[in-house]
Order: sequence, then structure tokens, then C-alpha cells
Amino acid sequence: MEFLQVPDKSEYQPNNEQSMRTSFSPEVVGQMSEQQVLLNKDDEIDLSEIWRAIWGGKFQIIALSFIFSIASITFALSKPDVYKASVLLSPASNEGGGGIGALAGQFGGLASLAGISLGGGGADKTVLALEIIKSRAFLETYIAKHELLLPLMAAKKWDQVENKLILDNDIYDRNTNKWIRDVTYPQTVVPSYWEAYQEFSNLISTTQDETTSLVTISIEFYSPELAKQWLIWLVSDVNNYMREKDEKEARSSIDYLTNQLLKTEVSAMETVFYQLIEEQTKNMMLTKVSSEYVLKTIDPAQVPEEKAKPNRAIIVVLGTLFGGVFSIIIILIRYFANNQK
Repeated sequence: MEFLQVPDKSEYQPNNEQSMRTSFSPEVVGQMSEQQVLLNKDDEIDLSEIWRAIWGGKFQIIALSFIFSIASITFALSKPDVYKASVLLSPASNEGGGGIGALAGQFGGLASLAGISLGGGGADKTVLALEIIKSRAFLETYIAKHELLLPLMAAKKWDQVENKLILDNDIYDRNTNKWIRDVTYPQTVVPSYWEAYQEFSNLISTTQDETTSLVTISIEFYSPELAKQWLIWLVSDVNNYMREKDEKEARSSIDYLTNQLLKTEVSAMETVFYQLIEEQTKNMMLTKVSSEYVLKTIDPAQVPEEKAKPNRAIIVVLGTLFGGVFSIIIILIRYFANNQK
């Protein structure tokens, strides 16, 4: 029985290299290389083409930049001058700090011998005072006390010639002394103290130097005189607030210690209570000695003679530059869009 010999398939299949040589002639390979180079050139950014596009639209760039420049000048001139009054303060001595926490640092050891605990020392009064200045409850009381609602919410600018505050007629009518602003719910025609607090928070700034612990408080407003006056009131009010708070704590501590003294029958405890009561009495007396209880004035507030903002030159320069860049972008988009079409 004879078997048929099947020929090897490799005899009929051309080698890959041979097929590549026969499929692509040198002329075809050269054309493909030229096309690839052209495609790479199309993908690259031609700087000279961009320059020609910008140069072709130079008059449009100048015109649009001029329009933006005029608009920025108008905007800069429409912004009212804002003045900044500042005061430099020093933390007052922590002596006489009222409360049980203040007693713990001075009489903690003696109290522990008697078997009672007074707890740790109180927080830094300067830090506490700065936080109180920024608190909503304190500022709302401050605004109501000094009647700052009208200048805060209705002021438009300051008339230096007549030395008076100019109010916005769309917000407040001076003839009828009524609020007429147009607002939507939940706001009301008469501004709330919450709105006034938010407005005042944007005007005030507080900083404390970590090295010297000196405190700087600043207020910005249209009127330089009002900025100074508000700053003086603010420092005075926060000192009074801290003084009244410590006096109240000292009085409560004395009442508590006195009651405990009447209940105790241990002579050692009586000695401790007497010393604690004596210290708290001193603390309460110190609250009445100095008007600058927590923050002492180093450099008092003055009426600023130079405006703090706006910087009209920078506004005009940035507005003009924005107009130039914006016009260049528009011209390049139009140029390449037309080329694609």
C-alpha cells in the first residue's frame, strides 16, 4: 500500500522578508516616508504662522485692548477710597485673672495638701480677647451699642470736602429716615444684626506677632475718622467685656469659697479657704484699677491720611493686559478655524 507524500506548506508560503520586499518597492517606501514627514509637520505648531495670524489682527488687538483699558479705568474710578486705621496693643499682665482656673496655678499645691482640687490654669487672656472680638455675639452687641447699622449697611462713599458719609439712596432714604432696599426672603428691608456682623467681619482684621506677642487690630472703611473711632470703641469694649467677666467669676468664687468655709471644720482647710478668698478679693480689686484690662495700647489709632485701596493703577494695567490676551486668543481661534474649513 502506497502512501501519498504531502508536500511541506512552507514550500508554498513565501518568507515574510521576501513578501515585504516584493510588496513595497523603494519608490513606495519613499512616498510613505514623505507622507509621514508631512503629517508630523502638520501636527507641529508653526510659530511663524501664529505670528502672522497675530500680526494680521493687530488692529483688532489694539482696539479690544483699548476698550478693556477704558472699561478698567471707569471701573477703577467708580470704586470709592477705603482707609485703614490700625492700633498696636500689648497683652496686659496676667495678674489678677479671676476664676478658679487662675487660682489653680498659684494655690494648687496648697489646695492639694488640704485634699481639694482646683483644676488647671485658665487660657491665655489675649488669645481669648482676640477670639471674642471676632465672635458674633460680641460684635452684634457692639454694633447695636454704637448704632453702626446705618453706616455699615447703607454707606456708599465718604465726602472729603464736606466731611460726611454719603449713603446709597437705593438702600436708605434720608428724607424719610427709612430703609428702602429691595431684598428677597429671608432678608428684610431693615438689615438684621446678623448681616451687619458679616459686613463688619469683612472690615476688621486681627494679628498677633508670635515673637513679641504684640497685637495689631485694623479696621477698613470709607471714612478715615469713623475707622479710627470704631477701633477705639472696639478696644475699649473688649477690655470692659473681659473685666466684667473676670469680676463676675471672682465674685462667684468668693461666694463659693465662703460657703465652703462655713461648712468645714478642719483648721487646715479653713486656712486654705481664707487664702483663696483673699486672692480672689485682690483679683476683683484689680479689675477696677486699669481701664486697659487685657490689651494695653502701645501705638494708638490715628486718622489715616492715605487710602489703603483700591490700587487703581494695578486695576488698569491688569484690565488692559486681560484685554490684549483675550483678543489674541479670539484671533487665533478664528484663524485656525478658518484654516480647518
